Amino acid sequence: MNTKAIDAIANAVLYEGYMLYPYRPSSVKNRQRFNFGVLYPKSYSDAQTGSDAWSMQTECLVEADSKSSLNTAIEVRVRFLKMVNRSVWNRIYTPRSTNEPEFASVATLEVAGKTYVPWQEATECEVSVPLNRLDSLTATPVRWSFEFLAKEESEYLYGGQTECHGNGKSTSGEIVGLIKRTEAAISGVVEISAEHAGQNVFKVTLSVRNLTQFEMQLQDASRHAQRADVLMQSMVSTHIVLQAEDGQFVSLLEPADECKDLAASCRNVGSWPVLVGAEGDRSLMLASPIILYDYPQIAPESPGDLFDGLEIDEILALRIMTMTDAEKFEMRNSDERARKILERTESLPMEHLVKLHGSLRELHPLKEEMP
Repeated sequence: MNTKAIDAIANAVLYEGYMLYPYRPSSVKNRQRFNFGVLYPKSYSDAQTGSDAWSMQTECLVEADSKSSLNTAIEVRVRFLKMVNRSVWNRIYTPRSTNEPEFASVATLEVAGKTYVPWQEATECEVSVPLNRLDSLTATPVRWSFEFLAKEESEYLYGGQTECHGNGKSTSGEIVGLIKRTEAAISGVVEISAEHAGQNVFKVTLSVRNLTQFEMQLQDASRHAQRADVLMQSMVSTHIVLQAEDGQFVSLLEPADECKDLAASCRNVGSWPVLVGAEGDRSLMLASPIILYDYPQIAPESPGDLFDGLEIDEILALRIMTMTDAEKFEMRNSDERARKILERTESLPMEHLVKLHGSLRELHPLKEEMP
């Protein structure tokens, strides 16, 4: 699937809400994150009486290019973020018996002028379902299971003078700390079916479900702590990219007259399918957890991701510039993506900032008044 033309839009959806202004873990709005497209484990959703979704459903229409419709097919790609728990550990001592350093978990650790704090990072996940002919899907729906395994990685923090080694690598003196990044297992299923909805028109139904086995905590555990744990096994910012071959998607927002009733019958749960790509091209569709319009675009004046599509780039840039040194210090040291936002904003040329204030597009000459 070639989605280069829509990657900017898809990534904007993927990271919406990842970290909001003021881009610091200490701010209230960043303590409970990700309100869009979160698919929780089914067991957790059931315990919450279904108030937290564990599945999403997309229904859309595909018109076959040829009368036989034998070659009309779709390819599906499900994308989401998987949370990574970053913990910080301080070296306490090294037992003589093992000569291996031992560490204690801490809330903050300063090494070589840099401060490290615990945080939930994210890694991108993708489930690709190969091309399936719609004729085949009408007879035999596809059930595509997936699993992302648990993983743990450690990174030593060194203090003191830099030491160079023969293998080309370098360390900075004695080990003084440790960063642990932990990922929990996630498993689920993608189900795709189709039905003939009219002459050369198919209705495609696609569902994504989180079937991860989640162990519920004790009843006295706080809801905030439990939600932080369950996010580790949740599919975050889940969205779907669909591509049609030998066929075209029908706009559900502005369908042709002959397809209006069919478009109105499509049932989408936690999903908002829109056409994406070049204006007029109907080969790609994005099923987003955020309401969009057909052919959404990133404004060319936007200097980069800010993870907050509900705000205005100019306002966010000005707010970042007016942060105190202490606030910028926390933003810089909390998250790598937040650090890049800060560095980009601080180096923003004045002429680019002026462009963020407003741009004129699609100017048309006024018609002369009739005498």
